[in-house]
Amino acid sequence: MAEQTKRIGVFVVAYNAVSTLSSVLDRIPALFLSAIDAVLVSDDHSTDATYNAALAHQRENAELPITIIRQRRNLGYGGNQKFGYRWLIDHGFDIAVLLHGDGQYAPEVLPDMVEPLVASRADVVLGSRMLGKGALAGGMPLYKFVGNKILTRFQNRVSGLRLSEWHSGYRAFSLAELATIPFEENSDGFDFDTEVLLQLYDAGARIVEVPIPTYYGDEICRVDGLAYAKDVSLDVVRYRLARLGFGSSHLARSSTGYAWKDAPDASHRVALACVDQQPVGRVLDLGCGGGQVAAQLRASGRFVMGVDRNPAPEAAGRVDRLVTADLDAGLPKEAAEEGPFDVVLALDVLEHLRDPDRLLRELHDVCSPEATLVASIPNIGHWYPRLRIGVGRFDYDHRGILDATHLRFFTWRSFSRLAYRAGWLVEERRLTGLPLEILERDARDGSTRPVRTLVARLDRAGRALWPSLFAYQYVAVLTRDPARLPTTGRPG
Repeated sequence: MAEQTKRIGVFVVAYNAVSTLSSVLDRIPALFLSAIDAVLVSDDHSTDATYNAALAHQRENAELPITIIRQRRNLGYGGNQKFGYRWLIDHGFDIAVLLHGDGQYAPEVLPDMVEPLVASRADVVLGSRMLGKGALAGGMPLYKFVGNKILTRFQNRVSGLRLSEWHSGYRAFSLAELATIPFEENSDGFDFDTEVLLQLYDAGARIVEVPIPTYYGDEICRVDGLAYAKDVSLDVVRYRLARLGFGSSHLARSSTGYAWKDAPDASHRVALACVDQQPVGRVLDLGCGGGQVAAQLRASGRFVMGVDRNPAPEAAGRVDRLVTADLDAGLPKEAAEEGPFDVVLALDVLEHLRDPDRLLRELHDVCSPEATLVASIPNIGHWYPRLRIGVGRFDYDHRGILDATHLRFFTWRSFSRLAYRAGWLVEERRLTGLPLEILERDARDGSTRPVRTLVARLDRAGRALWPSLFAYQYVAVLTRDPARLPTTGRPG
């Protein structure tokens, strides 16, 4: 069966391009015309006769499948792209090539731009003026060349991409891939190009660069260089922070999985150290996730029952019994069947519940009299949420203290009072540090290790001097309050 031909749309963004638009369309290679299914010209509410020039070209070149749209208001460079990509997606196209109506990018290389997409070797193709030695020879001003190099190097270092150039507007996309990202949430300005590239990279898109000629003519540059540099720099920083779980940026989709926290002062290692002090017995692991902690406990000879609303597939092989249940609805009946338990783990659980008091009270019914409860909770008094609230920029994050799935926030005092009301006494409190291991996990070249080491030292010193400000999480070891344990028999 022959491979289905991919529908190609050439999308021309045009603003005050009356003197160049017709020439750009004329330069589309004649041999490439048969491969094009549509040329969409979007006049971004120009103040000159760009729209009329496009109509005239359409009348005189019937062989070119041109669709011309004049926007009722100026959408901006990014806004115009949003319109064009959505139009092509909705009309069933497979490939979009972005071409500028001012003639800055050569239509002659359109076949080179789409070839990796037609051959299914790429999801994104970027035309780069920096591949080879033609940028300066093509008339790129020296200050733009140097600025391009500096910005590209910074953006590569922060984002993890390795591109020769971030700032070319000559691009081609697989629309199936583009449709999977929220590109319509991006900027309407010139940094749209950076934002859409970050989103596609985050989504795992295959990105290929091809060399293109450099041309600088009489076109008017509408980009404020300093403002643009600031915007794209902030974009990659926001992206990196979003990858680490900070902020609510739409540029990255951070994993919400239950990640193993392996640093010596991270909650999982601290909790395991607390459990190791207890006699070997039966363990109830609430919110077991992928069962990483349970696997460690089973290795020490303990029976472990795991409970989670959405357990990872690998959890079943790491616990002795796995129960899928929503703890907001209370303890599952299976907990009573397997009890009594000698140790209960509630790691990163209580902040996700609407009524954690209820869960803590119900635990009495499935625990032995000498049972130990080990719970970890995020510290809302940490400097990070305090700073966010203090400057009026509170919002939820992808993970961490301000995780978007958190329903309750605790200080040490509020948690202690909650536990006491539910019949649990605090025997020990331990502090965890910033989850700096995610810096190393996200870095692809180990470049963050020196930064991580320095920050870890400062973080440890801060926890020693001011625990309530620098403790990222509290890990509490609790026992049942003897005054409220159920009694048997009659008074003598």
